[in-house]
Amino acid sequence: MRNKDILEQMTPYKPGKRIDDVKNDYGLNRIVKLASNENPYGCSDQVYTYMAGATIPYHFYPDGYASELRKTLASKWHVSEKQLLFGAGTDEIVQMIARAFLYPGANTVMAAPTFPQYKHGAWIEGAEVTEVPLIDGYHDLSGMLDAIDDRTTVVWLCSPNNPTGCAIPENDFYTFMNACPSDVLVVLDEAYYEYMSKDADPHVLNNLDKYDNLIVLRTFSKAYGLAGLRVGYGIASESLIKKLDVIRGPFNVSSLAQEAASVAIQDNVFLEQTLQNTHAIKNSFEHFLDTIGWQYYDSETNFLLISTPISGTRVHQHLLENGFIVKAGEDIGAPRTIRVTIGEENDMEDMKGVLRQMNGKLDKE
Repeated sequence: MRNKDILEQMTPYKPGKRIDDVKNDYGLNRIVKLASNENPYGCSDQVYTYMAGATIPYHFYPDGYASELRKTLASKWHVSEKQLLFGAGTDEIVQMIARAFLYPGANTVMAAPTFPQYKHGAWIEGAEVTEVPLIDGYHDLSGMLDAIDDRTTVVWLCSPNNPTGCAIPENDFYTFMNACPSDVLVVLDEAYYEYMSKDADPHVLNNLDKYDNLIVLRTFSKAYGLAGLRVGYGIASESLIKKLDVIRGPFNVSSLAQEAASVAIQDNVFLEQTLQNTHAIKNSFEHFLDTIGWQYYDSETNFLLISTPISGTRVHQHLLENGFIVKAGEDIGAPRTIRVTIGEENDMEDMKGVLRQMNGKLDKE
């Protein structure tokens, strides 16, 4: 078969170990998954209540326009319904952008390390990828501007960034936007937007009408706890959304996902409780890391990227054997680190004990 040559050089996305597999491999009864930045508190009870009584006609295709969810989000963010685009998670919207704006001979600029699907999509479309290393976990926006040339069609900004958790400062973002060529699409991926502190919020939607070359991505997978249903969205100018809508599959967001998202986004009590719990437990875990002398990056998210005294792979393995699934930095372009999702309080306390014991053994080596 004649396929794109690049497919022979790439590998499929490799998800983390399944909980049941870890139990079987290590003879454990209890596993705490802290590798994928999911919400440990699940989703709103209102979602479960609604779904228990919902009679969704599954034999019909979903509403391809996501009408009710579209109305809800347009009202919430004070944008036109025509400024919204929906995907099966923001991952699908990243694919749409790559398919629409990247091609052989084009160049795309991104930070390194950052969310890997930007590069993945670019390679599949045959585009050249220019990576600009982070500075202390933050985007080097000056370096990214310097990397833009007359072949650049897309720049990816992940804020807060995955895997470091660092958010682009507001003034720096607008300085970048004002200097970026207007014919270059800027993708601002705010998957962790809800977790950002008020001081870190650049209030991009208030200024969206100033930048026809900007699209903002957000998701229901993180703070809203709907990762298993796959629903994300993009907000941009009507003209940009119209182009991307040509790429979008006709029924790409399931009926169940649309209904759940419409309910979830209206439960502010659940969201606020999630944020309060996450911030408090993250602060406690940061204090613990300070006491054992392990460094970590400034995070405006529900995870921490932690520098480790030995390889992240070794720390990951030790935690795995003790019932904690985290992400080894070597797997995400950040050697000698681990990325840890902030879990529930009792789980994080247990993890502190495992790391404290491990750190004590390392001190004696």
